[in-house]
Amino acid sequence: MRKLLVLAALCCAGTAMARDSLGVFETWGAFRDPAVPRCYAIAMADKNPGRKQEFQPYFTVGHWPARSIRGAVHVRLARRLASGSKVTVSFPEANFTLQTGQADAWPADQRTNAGILAQLRSAGTMVVIARAADGSSFRDHYQLQGAASAMDAAALGCAKG
Repeated sequence: MRKLLVLAALCCAGTAMARDSLGVFETWGAFRDPAVPRCYAIAMADKNPGRKQEFQPYFTVGHWPARSIRGAVHVRLARRLASGSKVTVSFPEANFTLQTGQADAWPADQRTNAGILAQLRSAGTMVVIARAADGSSFRDHYQLQGAASAMDAAALGCAKG
């Protein structure tokens, strides 16, 4: 649980408001930030001690009820990306290409977002594959046990009452 609380602080630095824990589910956690308001399910990538890393990689599924945004996928990568690089989210049964920023990626459309959400609920693992600014490729690995429960907790945490 400490790992997820530290991640919540890293992911959402910038405001002094504390996040409310909505639950920890295996390697995933769900949090609510009432100041925004927003809720999100989040997981850190598996640790790989020998890997070069500039950032703490994480994967989120967020909800912003005031903006009518539900289930938005976002990936923070371990390294800065090469210009024009693509990011692939790979599951055993499907692959999805994301649009990118310097060290972040997200689906370009709702169809891709929905496909990723469906795979998060059914797959056991996920790998995010990218090319770093130095030209080398890297992979961030995630365990998906608890992802569906964390996503549901985040959705419920921001449901309008």
